[in-house]
Amino acid sequence: MTISIKKSLKTILPIALGVFLVWYWYDSTSEADREQIIYHIKEADMFWVGLSLLLGVIAYVARAIRWNYLLKPLGYQPKLSNNLLIILISYFANLGIPRSGEILRATALTTYESVPFEKGFGTIVTERVIDLIMLLTIISTTLILQTEIIVEFLQNRGFNYKSILLMLFLGILGALIFFLFIKKSSTGIAVKIKKFVKGLLDGVLSIFKMKNKWAFAFFTLLIWGCYIGMFVVIKYTVAETVPLTISQLLVAFVAGAFAITTTNGGVGLYPIAVSKALAIFGVSSVSGDAFGWIMWISQTVVVVVFGAISFLLLPLLNRNR
Repeated sequence: MTISIKKSLKTILPIALGVFLVWYWYDSTSEADREQIIYHIKEADMFWVGLSLLLGVIAYVARAIRWNYLLKPLGYQPKLSNNLLIILISYFANLGIPRSGEILRATALTTYESVPFEKGFGTIVTERVIDLIMLLTIISTTLILQTEIIVEFLQNRGFNYKSILLMLFLGILGALIFFLFIKKSSTGIAVKIKKFVKGLLDGVLSIFKMKNKWAFAFFTLLIWGCYIGMFVVIKYTVAETVPLTISQLLVAFVAGAFAITTTNGGVGLYPIAVSKALAIFGVSSVSGDAFGWIMWISQTVVVVVFGAISFLLLPLLNRNR
């Protein structure tokens, strides 16, 4: 298979999966259920939707500020407005072509702020590593807070307590064997994995050496606090989800996060994943679907609208470049 075909498949398959999942959701719901879901979406309290959107915008601004803390030690300090517009463009691009936003982001930074591509891209990789650590922290916290309900859910699906423990043990054992094999192996793929892991560690450790590490940590917590906040406030748009606690909503938040990484911006899969997670706590499929669609539509509209505006504004505000 040629490189061009592989690249095309990486672009086409996530989009095709998203379209299929939208069709699957439509086909698997009755007309009455769809009418109820659409009713919930239309009747959603715009105050809470607006608050969710505001938290999303704050997260984008915080990300733009945080980016400069990584660029400053390299000798660069781009305009905050440029950072924000470039970030919005990258999110918009990722809706069409997965991971294209990161390349576009580094390229735009080179074009408008004269930051060498490899240095700009290096800071983006570091950001991704930190975000991955934050997501893993949220997943671990969620598992601890909701261990009982998650175990009960798995047991109801045919997994007994001993099977769950055995799966965890085998997973940890398999991971240890894999890492030991990679560490001692000198094959091409092992070398690539070791190089990749070393790059991740270097990126994380570089944060501890930066001058403004506490400010960086603050904005990282602010970003993820906004992500969780914008998800939590949506519960007030659907009557059945209002009683849910933050720890319960975190289960759905994690499910949605995985959905976003699977398809372009979570298209098709996000509402399904969120709805299935909420079902663990007794939320009906209609209310769960409505919650997922309200959350996904509102945030996607922000990315599309502000991303498109940023595409126009960025070159206009930097006409001299």
